[in-house]
Amino acid sequence: MNLGQWMGLIALLVSLYILWQIKEVLLLIFAAIVLATTLNRLARRFQRSGIRRGFAVTLSVSIFIAGIVGFFWLIVPPFAVQFQELTYRVPQGIERFNAWLYQLRAALPSQITPYIPDINSLTQQAQPFINRVVGSSFAFVSGSLEVVLKTLLVLVLTGMFLADPQAYRRLFVRMFPSFYRRRVDGILDKCEVSLEGWITGAFIAMCVVAMMSVIGLTALRVRAALALGVLAGFLNLIPNLGPTLSVIPAMAIALLDNPWKSLGVLGIYFIIQQAESNFITPIVMAHQVSLLPAVTLICQLFFVSFFGFLGLFLALPLTVVAKIWIEEVLVKDVLDEWGSKPKKETEFVIVSDNLKDESGSQTQGLTAKIIKNPDEQTSIDDD
Repeated sequence: MNLGQWMGLIALLVSLYILWQIKEVLLLIFAAIVLATTLNRLARRFQRSGIRRGFAVTLSVSIFIAGIVGFFWLIVPPFAVQFQELTYRVPQGIERFNAWLYQLRAALPSQITPYIPDINSLTQQAQPFINRVVGSSFAFVSGSLEVVLKTLLVLVLTGMFLADPQAYRRLFVRMFPSFYRRRVDGILDKCEVSLEGWITGAFIAMCVVAMMSVIGLTALRVRAALALGVLAGFLNLIPNLGPTLSVIPAMAIALLDNPWKSLGVLGIYFIIQQAESNFITPIVMAHQVSLLPAVTLICQLFFVSFFGFLGLFLALPLTVVAKIWIEEVLVKDVLDEWGSKPKKETEFVIVSDNLKDESGSQTQGLTAKIIKNPDEQTSIDDD
């Protein structure tokens, strides 16, 4: 390697190190891009109805803010009431469980009694887990200001991207060499189409899961069924883990009425999850985004390991965009062209020959030789 190649390699390594150090900022920028793409799609629909661009963007942003405010207004008050009741019911349940253990110890033979745990031993065993949860809660409260600042940053960036998306797109394209800019522009088109397809499919699946959850919880007469159903639909945006997270508050609230009702809630959520995984998502995403389930799970583990909870939440759009860039750049432009023979242009060689006609006089004709390869020649005579 010469000096220029060594300098290029060092510059590449330094660039990768800098990108790794600012990976969280890049993830926030990507979240803003996804949100801006969603709102831009809504604004385009308004523009097709004859509304001007500025008013369409304002209308789409207003709908988004109203949806966020309505979500928290619908979720927070019922959950606050129900979980406040849980704080009173949990100690009562512990006392009832302790009394049941004493009755069980009295009814069983003395040889088995030492193997039956009491509430104190269970508390000691659960103490490390409780300390971990409490420590995580304090860390969450202490980092709440950071979360608010990051959310504001994403919203501000979303507004900037939405105001003039083409300007930022041209700026990104100009970061590549001139011979590759048209190719990058085409890749960005594919990324935009795929992101819009994922947004549409995810919204449809979210609405279906929320509706099924509300119907099932209402049939079981679980309190705050509407809020729990909306929460289940929202957490459905997180594949694989979202449904598991949504069943915990539903079972806790159902436990206030009857333990058997809590098991019924678990059964309903299991049925909904199976329907969503095997029927809803494959049908909805079939014409939107084609991702293998194993690839989705591996990407989830990868992004949550490097980016935390936000990486888990953005795992699917990150996977969609990464899939397109890997297919277009790494596979098509690098691997498919690696070692392949360069295409040879067809050469036309026109030569003149002295030909004789039927009377024996000489005439001048043309012979066209088409040379496709050095080993293959085809001649066409034109008299």
